[in-house]
Amino acid sequence: MGNQPTLRLLLTSVVLAIAGCGETSKGPIVDDPSTVAPQTVTIYQLAGLLGMHVSESTQTHVKLKNSANTVMLFTFSDGPVYVNAKSVGKIGTIERKDGRIHVSRSLVAQIRPALHKPASGSLVRLGNSSRCIVIDAGHGGKDPGATSVLGTREKHINLAVARKVASLLSERGFRVRMTRSSDRFIELEQRAAIANRLRADLFVSIHSDSFPKSSRRGYTMYVARSASQASFRAAGSIARAMSRTGLGSHGTQTADYKVLIRTRGPAVLVEMGYLTNRREAALLKSPSFQTRLAEAIADGISDYFG
Repeated sequence: MGNQPTLRLLLTSVVLAIAGCGETSKGPIVDDPSTVAPQTVTIYQLAGLLGMHVSESTQTHVKLKNSANTVMLFTFSDGPVYVNAKSVGKIGTIERKDGRIHVSRSLVAQIRPALHKPASGSLVRLGNSSRCIVIDAGHGGKDPGATSVLGTREKHINLAVARKVASLLSERGFRVRMTRSSDRFIELEQRAAIANRLRADLFVSIHSDSFPKSSRRGYTMYVARSASQASFRAAGSIARAMSRTGLGSHGTQTADYKVLIRTRGPAVLVEMGYLTNRREAALLKSPSFQTRLAEAIADGISDYFG
């Protein structure tokens, strides 16, 4: 009986060690911000429930895939649903909220019986829920970052996009942590320490750029000069997704920013565009374009793990 406190402490330590990204950090946390009613799910949640992933999403259809199956959902009212090219009924009611597609949870029972089991020995895709992503909104608090030609402060733009990225990734089943979820100052070393403490599978720092010449524009990916191949792959994946925003690209550059060199796992810093360019300053200030940027960054992260 005298050893019970020690035993409890040991068990607690073991649980925290296993939890990884589930460990409570000193920084802000975003877990599952979804407020969708239980009767409906997003297409990413539907894919997760079926053991699949979203491989394509357009205005007219969504394609879900795994190693043995392809599901096509046509996203108009009562659009058809196909599993491996065979019709299994209608999609039912479609809702679009904040740019996301929501469908009835009953589609799981409709689709699952028609799915093939993956072949023995085939590659099993590791679920998103096993992946820990740390999203870092650059600057904050007493450190405003750059100020745009329109008067907007970088710290606010970074946070707005970072929140959207965290929400999208959480919706897709990733375990997401933010270094800050409000306008507060956090030391650069502490940001990296949060990722290291949680043993993050990927650290992504989100920023907006500035330059003496107002004509300069476009997004840039940064990794440390001694970065791992995984960091370069993640940067390339996000850059490819960012190309769909219509912004120009400066590719992947190397720079020894503290958040990059002090993070042990794969780490990428995203400069989304130039606040010193009037056109990009207006885009970065726009909530709708912030959503577009967030979707691109989330898509790039998803593709990296896909």
